[in-house]
Amino acid sequence: MFQKNKKYVFLFQFFDWFVAILVWILFFSFRKKYVENFPLDIYQILGDDNFIYAIIILPIMWVIWYAFTGQYHKVYRQSRLRVVYKTFWQSLIGVLAIFFVLLLDDQVGNYTKYYATFSFLLVAQFFFTTVCRLILLTFIKHKMAKGEILTNAVIVGSKYKAKQFFDDFNRNPLVYGYDIKGVVGINGGVINAEGLPFLGNLASLEEICIKYNIEDVIIAVETKEHLFINKIIISLSSLAVFIRIIPDLYDILSGSVNMREVIGAPLIDIFPDAMPLWQQNIKRLLDVVISSVALIILFPFFIIIALTIKVTDKGSIFYSQLRVGKGGEMFRMYKFRSMKEDAEPNGPALSADNDERITPLGKFMRKWRIDELPQFWNVLKGDMSLIGPRPERKYYIDLMSEKAPEVKHLQRVRPGLTSLGMVKFGYAQNVDEMIQRLKYDIIYIEKRSLGLDFKIFLYTLITLIRGRGK
Repeated sequence: MFQKNKKYVFLFQFFDWFVAILVWILFFSFRKKYVENFPLDIYQILGDDNFIYAIIILPIMWVIWYAFTGQYHKVYRQSRLRVVYKTFWQSLIGVLAIFFVLLLDDQVGNYTKYYATFSFLLVAQFFFTTVCRLILLTFIKHKMAKGEILTNAVIVGSKYKAKQFFDDFNRNPLVYGYDIKGVVGINGGVINAEGLPFLGNLASLEEICIKYNIEDVIIAVETKEHLFINKIIISLSSLAVFIRIIPDLYDILSGSVNMREVIGAPLIDIFPDAMPLWQQNIKRLLDVVISSVALIILFPFFIIIALTIKVTDKGSIFYSQLRVGKGGEMFRMYKFRSMKEDAEPNGPALSADNDERITPLGKFMRKWRIDELPQFWNVLKGDMSLIGPRPERKYYIDLMSEKAPEVKHLQRVRPGLTSLGMVKFGYAQNVDEMIQRLKYDIIYIEKRSLGLDFKIFLYTLITLIRGRGK
């Protein structure tokens, strides 16, 4: 499945690259004739350095732009209507960039020719790109309808519901486009259904998904078994899989059902990430740019803080800890040391109000969160993001998991310098408070967007200005 995906992604990229070349040839010819009033001469065009440089660089930039905006991500799941809409705004922004960077200094007699050149480039880029993409996507959909391209899927649920969905699937197998690998039980029993292999129980769901390269998980549970849905979602929180739930009557009446298929069972879709890929790319770009600028600008301030720590406390300048990051990966997080050396002789201990372990300078740094500034280095490296749930030690993650298994959701995203939990709740002094703060971090993960990140950033600035750090 993944090898085929790469093949068709390459086809999309190749045709986008080819269309960009074709459009630039047409546009350059139009521009020579209409704007500069020169007769069309192929040798004159080929001898123009501007034409040669642009025809080499621009198609590559178009492909990079399309990749940045998520055009080549999961091409099988794209709808044709969505492709038309997405191609239009990609073309509009791309042509605006070309116009202002390359064409705005053209010598023209009147602005009508500016409008004409812009419109010609936009219409040509949008039209030819859309036509090629629709042809390719129709070809892929045809392959899927013939069963030549299938998505690996697994059914998770009870015997009756799982068999009911599997029977419906067998009546219309090509409608779903699934290669169902088997069924996973939820209550410890073995599910025996003809033609449906039993793969294991809920405890081994994550390993099963990895083993079979599962992309879609279909949850088929009875109404009385809905409590298992949360456990299933938690167990899959670290995997980029699509979760699809077979609804009951209440779900249908409440409008939760997404009818992607006219034929076949209606399903509720739970997607692996609320933030579109293009926003994720912009978010990472902002992380790199802002953290780089911050480290450069704040470097003299870092020197002052480092010298002050040495003079007042004579201990180490930095303090580092292993924290749990995205996907459960461990990373070393850095801070300016704000506590006395060897502040945890008896094991991990959260800080509290009037904590005697905090140095006088440390109290000042914590009030303004100056001790967190070295984490810009973690952001630059990619261990963290500017905005995201605060990273925790594995010791506390394990303690929280005993009371709130939902803590595993935090591993779906990079931890951050600041978070919705920090601006809404603040620092936690015990595990119960960490669990109370958890709900804000889960809300962020489920609703995250660049707009929400910007709001959290503003709230953090207000907190810093008011000196409301710990």
